[in-house]
Amino acid sequence: MANAQRAANALNNIARAAFAVGIGGAAVNSCLYTVDGGQRAVIFDRFQGVKPDTVGEGTHFLVPWLQKPFIFDIRTRPHTFSSISGTKDLQMVNLTLRVLSRPEVNRLSDIFQTLGLEYDEKVLPSIGNEVLKAVVAQFNADQLLTERPHVSALVRESLIRRAKDFNIVLDDVAITHLSYGAEFSKAVEQKQVAQQEAERSKFVVMKAEQERRAAIIRAEGESESAKLISDATEAAGMGLIELRKIEAAKENAASMAGTECGLSA
Repeated sequence: MANAQRAANALNNIARAAFAVGIGGAAVNSCLYTVDGGQRAVIFDRFQGVKPDTVGEGTHFLVPWLQKPFIFDIRTRPHTFSSISGTKDLQMVNLTLRVLSRPEVNRLSDIFQTLGLEYDEKVLPSIGNEVLKAVVAQFNADQLLTERPHVSALVRESLIRRAKDFNIVLDDVAITHLSYGAEFSKAVEQKQVAQQEAERSKFVVMKAEQERRAAIIRAEGESESAKLISDATEAAGMGLIELRKIEAAKENAASMAGTECGLSA
């Protein structure tokens, strides 16, 4: 009986110790939080509000219930969004923009107070569309192709400056896609056809001009030949004409003689 009583007491003591250890472990665990690599933490205090200091990587202590950590990912992240904008000559253009963004680490407390953890999703699409529309409106539709490096540079500079107002750093900004509306594409096709027709007409005109010049040169040559014959006739008198007649008669007689020999054979 005594042994059973002692065993029961021992089990009760072990249960109390395990319970105490569990409570202690839970209390210690609630006092710790971990900030992983590429992250930073902002602490919210129920009495003091959001603390201005940013907590770096590692395991840190906090006061349970009184303080709460909010974790920010400070690594560069890609964002892509599209915008349909009007050009200077009232053509609609579809552009796709890709940006690489990260928060400004020293201003995380301000970002958390004004925008929250999803700061990039709230800010980047709106300022991206705003900048694209403002820049595209400065150019004609065809200039977006011929001056694309200049357009990209303007978009990059404007967007970096605009994002800085929200404590967001942009490491890269690039226009990845650009397409025109159906009306503009049709107009470009018609322009190309018109240019081809103009080139063909130009070729026809040049050919006609060459033929005209050749006819003039030929006519001038015939005129010069006739003039030489006329001059020679005047100089030699009728003797030249008679000589030409005799030569022609000889050629005819020789031709007829050859024909008769052929028939006799």
